[in-house]
Amino acid sequence: MTEVNFNTKTARQKGKHLSKEERETINALLNQGYSYRKIANYIGVSPQTVVNEVNRGTVRQKKKMNGKTSYFEVYDPTYAHERYKQKRLLCHRPIKFQTVRSFLTEFIEAFKRFKFSPDAFVGEAKRNQSFFKDERVCTTTLYKYIDQNLLEVKNIDLVRKTSIKKRKKASKAPNKRLYGESIENRPDTVESREEFGHFEIDTVIGKKAGSESVLLTLTERKTRYEIIKVIDGKDTDSVTYSINQIINEYGENIFQSITADNGSEFANLATVLNGRMKVYYTHPYASSERGTNENHNGIIRRFLAKGESIDPARMSPNK
Repeated sequence: MTEVNFNTKTARQKGKHLSKEERETINALLNQGYSYRKIANYIGVSPQTVVNEVNRGTVRQKKKMNGKTSYFEVYDPTYAHERYKQKRLLCHRPIKFQTVRSFLTEFIEAFKRFKFSPDAFVGEAKRNQSFFKDERVCTTTLYKYIDQNLLEVKNIDLVRKTSIKKRKKASKAPNKRLYGESIENRPDTVESREEFGHFEIDTVIGKKAGSESVLLTLTERKTRYEIIKVIDGKDTDSVTYSINQIINEYGENIFQSITADNGSEFANLATVLNGRMKVYYTHPYASSERGTNENHNGIIRRFLAKGESIDPARMSPNK
């Protein structure tokens, strides 16, 4: 180690725990014969902190010399840091797992029987108030239990968990024209889900054939309410006709805006709905900008695989 300047005390955040590097520094300075006080001044902690650290991190070792075994004590920074990490694990808040067993049992049953995702089950429990707050866990904790292999449900059993990748920020594709107003102009109240009436729209294809029906899906951003309608095909006329039917059925007053992608089936949407509600278009190749609708379409795929017919007359009886 290079010559150490002990004249100035190192600035250090108060209450911060010693790092692995700082423990290695303590060891190096001890081996050079520096006092606890000088080491403490160099690192930026109190002398008592160094004393406590050395006491906790000292191990007993042995060596043989001339056929004789002798024992000695020495500070081991690696042992000290591993011991610290184990102690940190023990001081965390006790796991809630044991107190929510009924909730977890019902989740496993719902997953097996009805293919409930963790998020859907937590949402249903909150909405129906079937468990008190201290009797259930949030979605993140439920996934954590699955990650830790605490449940019968494993990551491999989940439809989307093993395939979800972190999405990159959508890049603009200037070579593809938007059919209408960009999502960049969508108000903050839509982004924050403060208001009811802002929908995301898409189509779900079953069997790829010219005369096959498709699903038209609309998802309300605030409540996640889903409208699903079987339509004649994935073409502009079928979408236009069906969206007008849906608006007439539900009432035009509940629709404030619709966000679509740049699929050709939505090319006339802005024109058809002009003056009735706002229509926004996502950036090309940025399905994550309709994330709520995409997630719901993924749930549909659990029951309707790609290549299966959506036509009612051709669908299997259990659909």
